Amino acid sequence: MTIPFTARRSRFTIALLVATATPLAAQVQIRLGDSAHTLYSEIHERLRIGTPAADSVRRILGAKSSRALWPIAHDMLEGKIDWNVGLLALTRIAELREPRSLDSVLAWRKRISNDEIPPPPATNLRDVFPVLRAIQLELERGRNGDLALLNDLLPRIPSGYYDGGDAWVFGRLGAGATDSVARRFLETDDPALRIRYLNLLSFSRDTALIPLLARIYVAPDSFALPPKIGTRASDGLVWIGTRRSLLALLDARARARARGIYADPQLGHADLDFLGNDSSQVVSRTGKWLTEWVDQLRD
Repeated sequence: MTIPFTARRSRFTIALLVATATPLAAQVQIRLGDSAHTLYSEIHERLRIGTPAADSVRRILGAKSSRALWPIAHDMLEGKIDWNVGLLALTRIAELREPRSLDSVLAWRKRISNDEIPPPPATNLRDVFPVLRAIQLELERGRNGDLALLNDLLPRIPSGYYDGGDAWVFGRLGAGATDSVARRFLETDDPALRIRYLNLLSFSRDTALIPLLARIYVAPDSFALPPKIGTRASDGLVWIGTRRSLLALLDARARARARGIYADPQLGHADLDFLGNDSSQVVSRTGKWLTEWVDQLRD
């Protein structure tokens, strides 16, 4: 089904849609050492196994207790270590679901809200709120189950009352979470709301999303979406990270190029056209190009 833009849609509205297509901030998506999926990192360019950066990631992701992780996060707040390292430590704390972490989350949120912690230069400590939210949500998920979290999130999406922590936890839910959001994506006539649904879907590793994401990449216009939304579909396929999702992206790229959907020079970045910049992002996040991963991975 094609929903055309109306003549009344202003340049401002389209610019707003493109801005909304950027990923939700302050929650770490990372995968390392999974032989069935691509390596993936939002915080290290071309992260490679065996490098000091990868060893550091392994140590944090392999932590069995939050006791060694909260000090890392505290050093981040004081500007003693890289910000992303602290976010990664907090992400691991969320995965651990330790009940004692809730007290720390509430205390940190209160102190940051009251400006009791001096921020490091050029930082906003409120950027930590989404990952603190993820810790709290994972604890709720452990107590109440996936369906309860999904039912709480769905009514908040149209108003935008959610953040990167909600999106990260959504990407981990079962209970038909991706089916529910994908159906809403297809049913709505509101392009801005479609972008919100797509942003959430791009956090999921559900392989059932592969055909939909590929269709969006090839023809965002058929969903009344601006071409730049293709980056979210591309990143969603790379985050799924299986051989099948990468083959789907390679095919979608070829069909998109044939359609000329991304040919507008204004869609480029620096000296790269849209597809070239998208290729660069894939390599930055996974360490190598799609065809190399396809040769390496097996379904």
